[in-house]
Amino acid sequence: MKKIEEILKDRILVLDGAMGTMIQRHALEEEDFRGDRFKDHQFPLKGNNDLLSITRPDIIKEIHRQYLLAGADIIETNTFSSTSIAQADYHLEDAVYDLNYQSAKIAKEAALEVTQLNPDKLRYVAGALGPTNRTASLSPDVNNPGYRAVSFDDLRIAYKEQVKGLLDGGADVLLVETVFDTLNAKAALFAIQEYFEESGKQVPVMVSGTITDASGRTLSGQTTEAFLISLSHVPLLSIGLNCALGAAQLRPYLQVLNENSPFYVSAYPNAGLPNEFGHYDQSPEEMGKEMEEFLKEGLVNIVGGCCGTTPDHIRVISEVAKKYKPREVIQHA
Repeated sequence: MKKIEEILKDRILVLDGAMGTMIQRHALEEEDFRGDRFKDHQFPLKGNNDLLSITRPDIIKEIHRQYLLAGADIIETNTFSSTSIAQADYHLEDAVYDLNYQSAKIAKEAALEVTQLNPDKLRYVAGALGPTNRTASLSPDVNNPGYRAVSFDDLRIAYKEQVKGLLDGGADVLLVETVFDTLNAKAALFAIQEYFEESGKQVPVMVSGTITDASGRTLSGQTTEAFLISLSHVPLLSIGLNCALGAAQLRPYLQVLNENSPFYVSAYPNAGLPNEFGHYDQSPEEMGKEMEEFLKEGLVNIVGGCCGTTPDHIRVISEVAKKYKPREVIQHA
């Protein structure tokens, strides 16, 4: 299989869209999340979307398939919350390895099946490592600024378990995504490097941060440039931005990455900004036009969609991406 690094030199690659948006269309009930394996679990499980990789793999595989047929080169595993830290809310820490293994396996099966339809277009599986629901840099208690709900070591151990499951299941790439606290991302990257050394396995690593508002900073207070500098010691495949903002709002921060990043640059924004009900109304065509602006400027190497995006959005983005050359990576001295 041709290395993803080689393909990125020649063209812009397309990442898939939102998993949660597609799952919501199925109007699933508690029993869908329980399946046979968790039918006697003592706590509610509805809404724990990652569990569906075990209890409703048919739905997850079909969503992957739809994104691949829409033009995605890279699909993300259904593992945004598949760490022991995030799964603790559901008392499912002991299911973490299986969640990651099964999610990667399903995505890999879908990628191979669709690749067989068009062997000239290779598909890749990105093992998704979400930020967890804890932050290592900030206190959740306003009355105790020194308190932390999680330590670096807690995160490192949790991420390492996730990485093992993802790679055993067949992930081609690892994607540390929606980073709102760079210290959490550093723990993930430390865990990845540690696992690489111990196992002898190695795959490319992508990182994607999230700018939380118009100030242009992450939740833990970093500018885009500071975020890049903080993680540049790791040999990354790409660094980029996703979530929180629509394509138009993301553009100035992508310009910062374009000017400073020694790695490939990725962008997968939301389908615009949410309305008062928290829904995303931006049409595929509108989103495609907004993303075309930074494709024209040569700011990115990988594009896709986050919250509110569907295979229709990815189809339009894929068509637009074909028209433009990828960003040239400048190796800084």
